[in-house]
Amino acid sequence: MRFKLSPAAARVVAAPAFRVLAASWRIRTVHEERWRPLYDARRPHVFLLWHEVLLPLLWQHRRQSIAIVVSEARDGQYLADFAASLGYRTVRGSSTRGAARALLGAVRELQAGHAVAFTPDGPRGPRRELKPGAIAAAQRGQGTVVPLHAEANRAWRLDSWDQFMVPKPGTRVRIVYGRPFEVAAGDAGLAAGLADAEAGLRDIAGGRE
Repeated sequence: MRFKLSPAAARVVAAPAFRVLAASWRIRTVHEERWRPLYDARRPHVFLLWHEVLLPLLWQHRRQSIAIVVSEARDGQYLADFAASLGYRTVRGSSTRGAARALLGAVRELQAGHAVAFTPDGPRGPRRELKPGAIAAAQRGQGTVVPLHAEANRAWRLDSWDQFMVPKPGTRVRIVYGRPFEVAAGDAGLAAGLADAEAGLRDIAGGRE
């Protein structure tokens, strides 16, 4: 995404407007029972979601002490500031900038028993193309992976690489939790985890949950 607002202006203008918009959404969850035991038991887990559906999922999981991996680019500062206002902690870095620091920070969060959210096609795509960092973090931090997706019956789509979705006022938003899975040790475990992640995201994004 490309923004012309400064981060300070975004905090003043965009964040309050978004809260008003999000409060109007009618959210329904599907298969939340797949994720809820992990949260209730405070077990470390990795949320895996495409960048385009980030907005409604940030709202749904606000104030749950989740760490979110965000880019070091200026666009990432908008996200970091807004996520922090919703109660998220941030881990800075991405596949293009600060990747090693992002991976280390995410692993530390998981080892401390926390949840971490990744958009594995971010920060610049290609759209819905899985990068391995999230699965590597889950493997090293021994966190359960939970695919996550959102759909809206009425939404704006930005002219961006990811076709970023902004649900319209009062719209119905459907949030789907995929089947959790573990990532085994070693190269074979990482390869299997990547395959599981691709299949899990494909199933819930394609309506085969």
